[in-house]
Amino acid sequence: MAACDLGVCDVRYISTRGSAPDLAFDEVLLTGLARDGGLYVPAEWPQLSADDLRAMAGQTYNEIAFTVIKPFVGGTIEDADLKQIIERAYSTFENGDVAPLVDIGDGVMLMEQFHGPTLAFKDVAMQLLGGLFDHVLKARGTSITIVGATSGDTGSAALEACKNKDALRIFMLHPKGRVSDVQRKQMTTVVADNVYNLAVEGTFDDCQDLVKAMFNDQQFRDRHNLSAVNSINWARVMAQIVYYVYAAVQLGAPDKQVSFTVPTGNFGNVFAGYAAKQMGVPIKRFVVASNSNDILARFFSSGEMKMETVVPTISPSMDIQISSNFERLLFDLLGRDGAAVADTLTKFRETGAFSVSEDAYQAARALFAGARYDDTETKQTIKDLHNQTGMLIDPHSAVGVAAARSTPETDGTPMVVLATAHPAKFPDAVEDASGVRPGLPPRVGDLFDREEKAVDIAGDLAAIETYINDHSPLKSGAA
Repeated sequence: MAACDLGVCDVRYISTRGSAPDLAFDEVLLTGLARDGGLYVPAEWPQLSADDLRAMAGQTYNEIAFTVIKPFVGGTIEDADLKQIIERAYSTFENGDVAPLVDIGDGVMLMEQFHGPTLAFKDVAMQLLGGLFDHVLKARGTSITIVGATSGDTGSAALEACKNKDALRIFMLHPKGRVSDVQRKQMTTVVADNVYNLAVEGTFDDCQDLVKAMFNDQQFRDRHNLSAVNSINWARVMAQIVYYVYAAVQLGAPDKQVSFTVPTGNFGNVFAGYAAKQMGVPIKRFVVASNSNDILARFFSSGEMKMETVVPTISPSMDIQISSNFERLLFDLLGRDGAAVADTLTKFRETGAFSVSEDAYQAARALFAGARYDDTETKQTIKDLHNQTGMLIDPHSAVGVAAARSTPETDGTPMVVLATAHPAKFPDAVEDASGVRPGLPPRVGDLFDREEKAVDIAGDLAAIETYINDHSPLKSGAA
């Protein structure tokens, strides 16, 4: 695909299914899902040269974020405003640490991503996304209705970022009984006039399908001016690119390579790393770490994507069988042929499986490896790391550590594991594994004393659309 020099690049966005109009960043931000059902991706990748990366040595996270993000917003936000949005977003992180690196031995490092307000990596993107929404909506004098689906962490991060903002209402769907108590409380205790929590009967995949169905209902979409905070929204992925660049620079880029292990279910976090690689960051490979819901690991070992039944695990944010962000990688694997992507994913929905060509599979295997760990192995990893270092990690991060240690680099390339959540978000699983119950950080220590507010609802599109119709005012000019 095309690339453009960092200093002159104003990115436009195209749909992975090829038939939606190209858009500028501010339009992509507010649109979320493309009107042809696809996901927006850059038409060309801004390039970080070796000199650009060397210039980042010693820079703060916020300074690197500005450099990385600026070409993606393509002149739709003034530089001074973008810097202010970034500063505000990351001022919410404890001690100003957005993604610190911690060495756990044997060439493996953790990148801690849980120092934000809801103790999970989703805060890194969501705190920025809330500021971007606020800025663009005020500039346009308009409002939006946000609908989202969460397997746990996206919901609380989105609600924290969007609460009490006059220009938007947010409806967050989560699978009832399939998130941890801490995850649920972090969502349902965000009480604001513009916030609605919906506990849906079903799985995360069901919630995600309902959100996509609302976007594909064009009359409903237009009536409420729908937008998205899930990683189907390109701005989420854009914000996550930054910490891959930041980590690589800390570890010697551009003169040294780095590899990453990413615990993932929806493929959004690891796709942000792929984007950093396309921009010129010297990333050797990605290990995609899965729990028992191992559709991604199976794809990278076979070239076939095949749905199976979702199995509840102690790492519930990864209990996913439809990895929506994989579509962005598939678009590149299929030569950026939107029609081929649409055809492939239609067959996937009809049959529950698809395969890619041998050439496409080998292209994927050149950069990605998959690994799978069940609950027993995850608990053993939590226990072993605690015994070795005194550290506690959450089950999702443990899946990543297990994968990194079982697929080590043999040439001295550092392996960075994304530690995606604070262990206190999953205290029962961590205590069961280690014998130690992790406590909540003081800033959220009163979580279980807060009042909850949520609505139980059937996993039915008509019921959810009716609820939103009843609780979100129609947009001006809507039918």
